[in-house]
Amino acid sequence: MQQYLDLCQRVVDHGKWIENKRTGKRCLTIINADFEYDVSEGVLPVLTTKKVFWRSAIAEMLGYLRGYTSAAEFRAIGCNTWNANANDNPDWLGNPFRKGVDDMGRCYGAQGRDWRNPENEKVDQLLQVYNDLCQGIDNRCEIITFMNPGERDRACLNSCMHTHTFSLLDGYLYLTSYQRSDDLPLGHGFNQVQVGWLLLVMAQITGHKPASAFHKIVNAHVYEDQLELLRDVQLKRQPYPLPTLKINPKIKTLQDLETWVTVDDFELVGYKHHPAIKYAFSV
Repeated sequence: MQQYLDLCQRVVDHGKWIENKRTGKRCLTIINADFEYDVSEGVLPVLTTKKVFWRSAIAEMLGYLRGYTSAAEFRAIGCNTWNANANDNPDWLGNPFRKGVDDMGRCYGAQGRDWRNPENEKVDQLLQVYNDLCQGIDNRCEIITFMNPGERDRACLNSCMHTHTFSLLDGYLYLTSYQRSDDLPLGHGFNQVQVGWLLLVMAQITGHKPASAFHKIVNAHVYEDQLELLRDVQLKRQPYPLPTLKINPKIKTLQDLETWVTVDDFELVGYKHHPAIKYAFSV
């Protein structure tokens, strides 16, 4: 997508070098970027200037919606993105709240499905939003947030794409997703897919027509060991037309997503892409 390439070029041209304390690496950084994805015809915002493992991206978001908190649970549905953060992050390995191998702690799924109020009662954010949307209710608070400031020390990683707000307007469902941190060469491709998929699948199971998804990024960055490949390879490629996502029509409820749905229930039609790029990953 051209808007992604434009943002990457903006970072290369105007980014400021900072040192990231968590990773110990320098990165080129800018503040604030906005994307809009029209998914009304089922078009999924998948990067075409490199191969994106879109099935893993969908599997990861599916795991969040199911409330998964173990890297093993994610591996079982075809997503390996949490192995390193759960098992190789030295800060997390020494955390007294870590329960053992593969434990991710109180991030993402734990917050979306098992937020705790001051009385330690469970709050299922996703279920509340789902029930409202099924009834055609939009009270301007149809929000799911994976960020809980009171439990940041109980998670292997603070949630990057942390809040999703759904809006109903004239029979159409919109989504606004907020992301605090965006690794442009690696994470962004996953996140674009997840924003588009989340709107499309929520529209299907709540009985609404999908409209546009708005993806707001606070801190967009490129690590120093990614810069050469981004600048000299990916930014020189021309994007292809976007593909279309086909969702199994048998997926009709949140319970379906929670129980039997797999990545095989989603088909990407017409995905033409350039070869994959092996960017460095920072834990």
